[in-house]
Amino acid sequence: MEILKAATDWAKAEVFSTSFFIIFGLVFVLAGIGFWQLGKTDMAKAYIIPMLIAGALLLTIGLGLFFTNISRISSFETAYHADASVFIASEIARAEKALNEYRTIVFKAIPILIAVCALLIIFIDRPIWRASMITAIAILVVILLIDGTAKGRLDIYKEQLVQVDKQAKT
Repeated sequence: MEILKAATDWAKAEVFSTSFFIIFGLVFVLAGIGFWQLGKTDMAKAYIIPMLIAGALLLTIGLGLFFTNISRISSFETAYHADASVFIASEIARAEKALNEYRTIVFKAIPILIAVCALLIIFIDRPIWRASMITAIAILVVILLIDGTAKGRLDIYKEQLVQVDKQAKT
């Protein structure tokens, strides 16, 4: 029963974490609107579309993860009471899959994309491209920060699952 509380706490922490995607998404949308209303230079006007697109992407990610994790909280108890060992095994498998994705996408691909965008800023002189690369770096940093903390929580949760699984087998 302790693992059910750990699973629920982890999912609630994920819901809280994903709300930051929504907050940053709103900030990017507001920044895009601000550049649209107040931008006088070509560079300021170039930020409008990239900021709005970045904001829409972050809002989509945040809302998708928010509702997924909300539904996951309610399904944990049902799955646990149906068969605790199957629940633990499926959560371990899901956690391992997610951790592998974090290692590949978040901690390898995103830093490479940030470096590529930074290099493109140096070599491309058009305002729309520079604004797009700077916005891309900003959104990638937001994703990296939020997912970095999520990975830490998932590591701890998986460790708890493995410990309970070992105890159940002995």
